[in-house]
Amino acid sequence: MRESLPLSVTLEVRDRCLCLHLQRAARAVGRYFDEVLRPLGLTNGQYSLLVSLNRPEPPRVAEVAHLLAMDRTTLTASIKPLERRGLMTSFQDDKDRRVRRLKLTDEGRDLLEKAVPIWRETHDRIDKVVGADIDRLRTNLLALTFALPDPDEELSDPAP
Repeated sequence: MRESLPLSVTLEVRDRCLCLHLQRAARAVGRYFDEVLRPLGLTNGQYSLLVSLNRPEPPRVAEVAHLLAMDRTTLTASIKPLERRGLMTSFQDDKDRRVRRLKLTDEGRDLLEKAVPIWRETHDRIDKVVGADIDRLRTNLLALTFALPDPDEELSDPAP
């Protein structure tokens, strides 16, 4: 062990690092939802993607990527297995051929109708674990997701 990197640094990161705590919680909650959705052949990420398409008008890929806080390349990879299963389709926008839109199929809606009660029941259990602070937690998570500056932009901006 180096003098400049004592065990106290490891303990500080273990106890203080918000990124570590969020990743662990996200993996644990994600595994939990994966398990309850497994009988439907869905992962938690696929469920979130399909639900994000449950709108009156098919959203643009960029809109869904923003909502799910995913880059477009990752989203495109996530779409392919759902399209192969016939749960959704992607197509070019009629007005702007550069834009792709995503749409649930009837099969996708049928599967969501089965999945939503499972999601609700599971979420009720998780809400009880978190307790009275659940709304505050959601608010704080949204702030962290959408309010943090882009580190790439911060690094490229010259100092004022």
